[in-house]
Amino acid sequence: MFLSNFNYSVLGNAESPRVVFIHGLMAFSANWRKIASRIQNDFQCLIYDQRGHGRSFKPESGYSPEVFAEDLNKITDELGWDSFHLVGHSMGGRNAIVFADLFPQKVRTLTIEDMGPEADSRSHLYYEKMLNAVPTPFDSKQSMKQFFASDFEKNFEAKEPISVLSTFLQANIEQVENTQLFDWRFSKQAIFETVKQGHIKDRWREVTHLSMPVLLIRGENSHVLKRETFEKMLQVNPKITGVEIKQAGHWIHYEKYEEFTSILREFLGKN
Repeated sequence: MFLSNFNYSVLGNAESPRVVFIHGLMAFSANWRKIASRIQNDFQCLIYDQRGHGRSFKPESGYSPEVFAEDLNKITDELGWDSFHLVGHSMGGRNAIVFADLFPQKVRTLTIEDMGPEADSRSHLYYEKMLNAVPTPFDSKQSMKQFFASDFEKNFEAKEPISVLSTFLQANIEQVENTQLFDWRFSKQAIFETVKQGHIKDRWREVTHLSMPVLLIRGENSHVLKRETFEKMLQVNPKITGVEIKQAGHWIHYEKYEEFTSILREFLGKN
């Protein structure tokens, strides 16, 4: 079974409308648990680690948005989910756009959190510099915490608030089984390939042709989804409704989870 390659959880009642959550780059399924747990009384939710991430399989190749989309198609086929609401953050938002373009019959609504459709052939350089600035593996949890508390900011010039980024990265470091070492949950090579493959070409065609109701959520202080891109996305497709969350950066569902949940629940309830 293809599904056995993935770490996943299903929350909520099988009789309820279904929602699939796709995490962003370097993230994993549990990043969505706080949101999913708040709506699981009304929706059945699927959260999963995408390939190369978390506890799912980590092949050497296959990290284009089309491959990620095909993964989700096979996963939902095996689960018997032929219709669902789709929510994607960041890289997961780009993968969700491609999935909705390739498999529109499955997607009741699409929610894109802080991601645009532009191409950027140099985007991987930022993430290579970021991950190479972190001296993994660490010999203890204490040495990891000490590094992020003092040295990370000196070693790396972040585009996002350093405290939020440090918390996010530390959540992605875990003890390696049968050792005293602490290392990344994800495959570094998979991360670099995902960014390269994800930004080879722009996705304006897909955005323009989305046929289902779409909710586009932007953080006011986002360094990823520029306001002019956000506004252009609203202009090119009348199916897209835009919401900007004040005092939020790129990780809106983490920084403003109550507001995010409220907006998402209202959108899903209307559709």
